[in-house]
Amino acid sequence: MTGVDTRDAPGPSGRVVVAATGVAKRFGGVTALDGVDFDVRAGEVHALLGENGAGKSTLINVLSGVITDYDGEVAVDGMPVRFTGPAAAQAAGIATIHQELDLVPALSVADNLVLGREPRTRLRTVDRRAAARTAREHLDRLGADIDPRRPVGSLRVGEQQLVEIAKALALDARVLVMDEPTAALADGEVRRLFTTIGGLRRRGVGVVYISHRMEEIEVVADRATVLRNGSVAGVVPAGRMDRRRIVAMMVGGRAASLFEPAPADVAGAPGPLPASAGGDPLLHVTDLAVRPRASRPGRCEPAGISLTVRAGEIVGLAGLMGAGRTELLETLFGAGPAGRRTGTVLLAGRPYAPRRPRAALRAGVGFVPEDRRRSALVLEHPVGRSIVLAALSRLTSAGFVIHGRERAAVARSLTDLAIKTASAATPVGALSGGNQQKVVFARHLLTEPRLLLLDEPTRGVDIGAKAEIYRLLRRLAGDGMGILLASSELPELLGVCDRVVVLRRGRAVADLATGGCTAEDVLAAAMGGPAAGRDDR
Repeated sequence: MTGVDTRDAPGPSGRVVVAATGVAKRFGGVTALDGVDFDVRAGEVHALLGENGAGKSTLINVLSGVITDYDGEVAVDGMPVRFTGPAAAQAAGIATIHQELDLVPALSVADNLVLGREPRTRLRTVDRRAAARTAREHLDRLGADIDPRRPVGSLRVGEQQLVEIAKALALDARVLVMDEPTAALADGEVRRLFTTIGGLRRRGVGVVYISHRMEEIEVVADRATVLRNGSVAGVVPAGRMDRRRIVAMMVGGRAASLFEPAPADVAGAPGPLPASAGGDPLLHVTDLAVRPRASRPGRCEPAGISLTVRAGEIVGLAGLMGAGRTELLETLFGAGPAGRRTGTVLLAGRPYAPRRPRAALRAGVGFVPEDRRRSALVLEHPVGRSIVLAALSRLTSAGFVIHGRERAAVARSLTDLAIKTASAATPVGALSGGNQQKVVFARHLLTEPRLLLLDEPTRGVDIGAKAEIYRLLRRLAGDGMGILLASSELPELLGVCDRVVVLRRGRAVADLATGGCTAEDVLAAAMGGPAAGRDDR
């Protein structure tokens, strides 16, 4: 990540605003935190790193009042406190932006920003104009061009993330906890966020910054605390942010390059990425365009997209926010809006035009959506039931589920994808983000798809889980599956994919072989400039 370095602002004052000492927490037989010490100073950006399940979310839930039954001590300005809930933590000046968005989709942007502290008129009714002004002020601080009157549910995930950040800033927090704040943001929005963080530092606000993107940590953090298995593995100052060292601390010696194939002599290790020229065309899209019956604000439907995915090939989808990546994948999975479609789509040489996801699943197409919690999972459901949901027809006889088949399928999925859970009966919402994502993968892999559509498959996933997902994709491609992967992370696209198709305003504007292009080439095409390494196949 290049761009704004927030550390050009004055450094930390040395005054500790919030401190956790010897904090421990268990969930049943699982130790989530084991004697963790952590503090935040005024004007400091303190990164909190670790794999999913390392204890990061549990620690910030303690600091933000979500978890109240823990061992150890939390102090604010040196005074021990025991928050009774999130409202008490906010009153003490601790605001949290959680990894999963905490917004009310049916309410407007302005209503969400002032929820619980609405401005009032003389008649004690909600002052809508004042709410809109407040919302506009905080959105402007982020450089976010979002109409405060729009319903939050009509915004894209990246726009909703900006609203969540603006909502936290509106609290005038002394400590701001940011849990994966850039997971759904484009590069320009990330730079604006970093500028905002620099302003917070100058005003003496302490920031706890949680991210799996090491390039961000190198730019934004004054120091980093690394958690592993619920304990502190080490604290790293800004001048010693060595990626390999930090990754080694996170994974305990299991560090490896994310994108390099594992050695072929390792049992079960995948070989190198498949050669795209070796497979037959699996998905062939020609001039695909969609005119929905009812337009949805913020969406960019396909407006003339042509691309090909071959069997055994991983093809990436790149583009700026609003380029139409998600909309293309939803259309191919039959989850897009109803309307008129033109152009042709062939799947294994046959016409393919699913109107519903069920038809796509029957045709052998799987889809891992961008927002797993809202679009793919019922958090209260057990892990096992969540895994078999899309493949029940394979596990039934005469309309009844054969429980032996179900248990065997779940056990196989848990092992094959290394899903960490106490049991198959554990609610999926209790798993870490990376393991939730693996559950979504497992669900679609049980249907034995020949084409897998992926929308931001590693969003909010730690480095270790990312490496596992990349190895899984290589293995699936090596078995002949075609994969179409949309991602906002250019290193991911260039490191994992055979080719990258660049979208702009609903159209495919470049088809680049990853062996002959750079991140600059992809960005140039996405922004409307010439791209090197073009491969017009």
